[in-house]
Amino acid sequence: MTEARPLFPGPLATERAYPALKRDYPADFRVDASYKASLPDLQNGPASLIVGARAAIQHVGISNFRLPIRYQTKEGGEVTLETSVTGTVSLESDRKGINMSRIMRSFYAHAEKRFSMGVLEAALQDYKSDLDSIDARIQMRLSYPMRVDSLRSGLTGWQYYDIALELAERAGQRLKIMHFDYVYSSTCPCSLELSEHARQMRGQLATPHSQRSIARISAVTQGETLWFEDMVALCRRAVATETQVMVKREDEQAFAELNAANPIFVEDAVRAFAAELLAEPRIGDFRVVASHQESLHSHDAVSVLTQGETFAQVSLDPSIFAGLRA
Repeated sequence: MTEARPLFPGPLATERAYPALKRDYPADFRVDASYKASLPDLQNGPASLIVGARAAIQHVGISNFRLPIRYQTKEGGEVTLETSVTGTVSLESDRKGINMSRIMRSFYAHAEKRFSMGVLEAALQDYKSDLDSIDARIQMRLSYPMRVDSLRSGLTGWQYYDIALELAERAGQRLKIMHFDYVYSSTCPCSLELSEHARQMRGQLATPHSQRSIARISAVTQGETLWFEDMVALCRRAVATETQVMVKREDEQAFAELNAANPIFVEDAVRAFAAELLAEPRIGDFRVVASHQESLHSHDAVSVLTQGETFAQVSLDPSIFAGLRA
């Protein structure tokens, strides 16, 4: 029999002894139903264990658990991409908490299937039922590769598009939302005209300023599938000066010409995107957030345009523009 050791060895020892616990990992231990039933579960404890206000929580869950997901391309191919998943549910005011691992288990049950919004809806329904929640949400973030041709040299390269797909259920109503980042070059129309004025009036060489810019489009999707490729095409129609991947001298010259043909203020940019979004029947409410990261100024030029109630807002999240860094 192992001798019990004092709680505090040496002069601080008391009559009360601390048990000698096993220190080796029990690799052969197996959990049976009885033992499992005896495990404490504080998250599902009584309301008396709630800390702080007895208030309902709109979002509680897990963020950024990653796994490979198979996506279908518009042409019928398939690509497997690392995907970051955020899953949350609502929590009523009289409930202590949730078992967060159930969200992961529910999602993993569908992870081997090729992605579709139907699969996402099934995963959401599963963990909503498992956690006995009223509202639930899933968001999947990925970087989608597409081959892009150079402007004149005939080269091709991979352009990556940051995309998030969101399925949200609130009060029995489900919304499907695509968040899409589009990176482009913006040449200042004012600077372009001032540069031309210097050339014409004084024979002075001058160059207009332009900068890498980003628009984040958040759109409620409806009806037929809106493919990632469709959103790329929509953005290119709105603002033609997408940043380039593979560039030789003739491509660089072409890009300078393309920018001169499409000078754009940040106000112009969000309205150009809005015009294309309004014309697309597969898109309902939307928000466009644009940031032109000025080469003239030490600050950025920004703009937000929303359509519909889904993205209507009075207050701006302090990080809404900080997340748009090229």
